[in-house]
Amino acid sequence: MKDRGQWLGSPWRRSVVAALAGALPVFAFPAPSWWWFAYVALVPWMLLVRSAPTGKRAALDGWSGGFGFLVAVHHWLLPSLTVFLFLIAALLGALWAPWGWLVRRFLGGTPGAGRVAGALCVLPSGWLMVELVRSWQGLGGPWGLLGSSQWQVPAALRLASVGGVWLLSFLVVTVNVAVTVLVAVRAARLPALAGLVATAAVGSAAWVWAPRPEVAGRARIAVVQPGVVTGADRRFAREEQLTRALAPRRLDLIVWGESSVGYDLAARPDLTRRLAALSRETGADLLVNVDAPRSDRPGVYKSSVLVGPEGLTGDRYDKMRLVPFGEYIPARSLLGWATSVGKAAGEDRRRGTEQVLMNAGHGLRIGPMICFETAFPDMSRKLAGDGAEVLVAQSSTSSFQRSWAPEQHASLAALRAAETGRAVVHATLTGDSAVYGASGRLIGSWLGTDAEQARVFEVPVATGTTPYVRFGDWPVRGAPLVLAGWATAQGARALRLRRRVPAPPAPPARTVRESPVRHGR
Repeated sequence: MKDRGQWLGSPWRRSVVAALAGALPVFAFPAPSWWWFAYVALVPWMLLVRSAPTGKRAALDGWSGGFGFLVAVHHWLLPSLTVFLFLIAALLGALWAPWGWLVRRFLGGTPGAGRVAGALCVLPSGWLMVELVRSWQGLGGPWGLLGSSQWQVPAALRLASVGGVWLLSFLVVTVNVAVTVLVAVRAARLPALAGLVATAAVGSAAWVWAPRPEVAGRARIAVVQPGVVTGADRRFAREEQLTRALAPRRLDLIVWGESSVGYDLAARPDLTRRLAALSRETGADLLVNVDAPRSDRPGVYKSSVLVGPEGLTGDRYDKMRLVPFGEYIPARSLLGWATSVGKAAGEDRRRGTEQVLMNAGHGLRIGPMICFETAFPDMSRKLAGDGAEVLVAQSSTSSFQRSWAPEQHASLAALRAAETGRAVVHATLTGDSAVYGASGRLIGSWLGTDAEQARVFEVPVATGTTPYVRFGDWPVRGAPLVLAGWATAQGARALRLRRRVPAPPAPPARTVRESPVRHGR
């Protein structure tokens, strides 16, 4: 133990260990998908932080662990971001520095029952605040939220319908805190066990009482995944061929992936006529995705466009949340050189201004999202609240085919389905396509990265409103209240202690000695 403490006495060695410990949660996400590992993955990191000799060192351990976590969950971006990945991780990793300080504050030394009980509330709240800040689109968005590792656990999906992925993150961190106490602090095991029991009780209550979506019907939706095809014309022809093979079937909608059309359809009436012919042959509208300069306004847009038997229906959605260093470069005048070392777009894509609902054939109301946007819970929540019956996500992960990215991306749709009580169709150009029912359960099987086919899914059309759609991100709103309450209590306690300190005793009064008076005779 002494030798280990001396070895960790080196600041650099300690930072490396913290970064490795912070990277451990990545194994809870796809592709490994060890969802159970998420409940103990933070324990080594917290054990290291609680042993920090000072609060400053604990903050540095939190920073280093945050760096390791971000690099691990975004490692597949290395071919695109190159050195920027480490720079961004180093900057955003600083968000975990206050969390590291809190870990030592609550779990350092030999905490009593009161400190452990506080840790079970404050530390998960601090983690949520970190996830909230880094989820801003300009900082990379909510990729790798700890709660999203639970996408295949039915009980967790029910919890997501109550409080979204945020509630899952809160409870996963709570369990990690409790396990850390059980491992390191024998005297405080009782409150730790109480925390585990409370977490299990919350999960059980959600399972019993959370309303289940009611299936009002089914829609037959086809996903067309052409695979990696070089060239916009060849890709269009391949998608056309796969779609035409669907003609004998009765369908309600056909979905192509992101960037499936490389030309503005308003400027290419020949392509529009070919799409309209496909719609007539299959008896279903086509939702395609255009990545091209607009003819009616300046700039390049990524847009979901609905095409019916008569051509363009007029329904169009322009992507609102773009991928930094992918679809645009922040401060391009300063960082434009990034295009020479990575795979950032040579021209910034333009943003849409609002989300839209589309009325597909046979009265089906769909809410489109494009790629990266499925990571944002608020976007799918708004579409469900506006009346979408099915959420449709168009994506492409052609740059990351042999990485963990396609599976991680496809798994997010399960969370969005569970949160909203609406089925989600995740259709990709080259990645993993998947369809999830209104409860977040997988329908059929995934179309893997090697698949080149069109597949029809029986998609449940659900009604009703989940608590998450109704009440929103209430765990995130509650987290700062918990932190503020703790800070206020600490301030009041410090003030009381100051008042109780007795005043130092006054120095004894000096006594004036009378000089003897000589009496004359």
